[in-house]
Amino acid sequence: VEILPISTGCLNQCTYCKTKHARGDLGSYTIEEITMRVKDVLQDGVREIWMSSEDTGAYGRDINTSLPSMLRAVVDLLPKGTMLRLGMTNPPYILEHLPEVAEILRHPNVYSFLHVPVQAGSDHVLDDMKRKYHVQDFEVVVDYLREHVSGITISTDIICGFPTESEEDFEETLKLVEKYKFPILNISQFYPRPGTPAAKMKRVPTQDVKNRSRKLTRLFESYRCFDDHVGRVEEVLATDIAYDKQHLVAHNKQYIQVLVPRDPNLMGKTFKVRIVRAEKFCIIGEVIEETVALAPALPTPPQQGALSNASKYRTPAPESSAGPSRRNGQDGPSQSSPDPPSPSGPVVGLLQSSSWILLLGFLALAYL
Repeated sequence: VEILPISTGCLNQCTYCKTKHARGDLGSYTIEEITMRVKDVLQDGVREIWMSSEDTGAYGRDINTSLPSMLRAVVDLLPKGTMLRLGMTNPPYILEHLPEVAEILRHPNVYSFLHVPVQAGSDHVLDDMKRKYHVQDFEVVVDYLREHVSGITISTDIICGFPTESEEDFEETLKLVEKYKFPILNISQFYPRPGTPAAKMKRVPTQDVKNRSRKLTRLFESYRCFDDHVGRVEEVLATDIAYDKQHLVAHNKQYIQVLVPRDPNLMGKTFKVRIVRAEKFCIIGEVIEETVALAPALPTPPQQGALSNASKYRTPAPESSAGPSRRNGQDGPSQSSPDPPSPSGPVVGLLQSSSWILLLGFLALAYL
């Protein structure tokens, strides 16, 4: 699996979030940079690409292009047996691209999955969060995609106990979840991040926040979404080992987790399974053996934990082959740089940044 950043920063000013402070305004990588990286990882045998962004739907607004244009360029490069998963998108910026995004999500090499965080089911709370949309906008996104993308899995997020959330506001959130019965629901309790406007607001009593979180969790646990898959034959791609070490984790077209008996020969391959059981968070499949032999012939994937295309980055890369780059402290990706060329590419850049963060953390602990 390759995690591929398509941009950094965001366009929002959410009152509870520090992303804007930490990463600045939106800076999109060019389509050429992204497709170059995709070509590299496909040559390495990567089978699954996750597009990463603070807000996928906002991609390209700063460089005079759009998300659909970039996605079409990437999808055209994907051979049979590889899959693309789109990253998180906020409702405002995906609304204008719904027909194009639905078309891309129907593509056989793209998972029919989208993470669209709503955060609250009350317009009053969304306004105080400065989310730039209302509940109706979110519903338009969900309704359109469910109508035009067969079986799509839509994941969302809810924050319980935002400072201005009343019991009536929270009841609106419960009604929204009850209406759509999201198969994946990320529930969190409000946390006052220092330096954010929301941190200065009067907080909801802690016990009330906990009670709301428990109530929402009970609602989420009260319904099941995958029972209708039992008995179906579905094509899946295996990419990981399950926690029990007895199964492989595969995903079907809707990006639902499918557990199959562990067999190293299945890792990184597409094959068909017969669904024999459904659980709350996954489905269980039996491998149809004759379909394994028909899996597309692709380059041998990297060993687990290995950096894709690592040899390319052991020495300074020429400017023409550099991966997506960031403009320090400025909007958008840099087109050129006066600095000497250095190992580049989004994954390497993230690893280098993470190394500095770890080093600073250790120094702080030592000082304390």
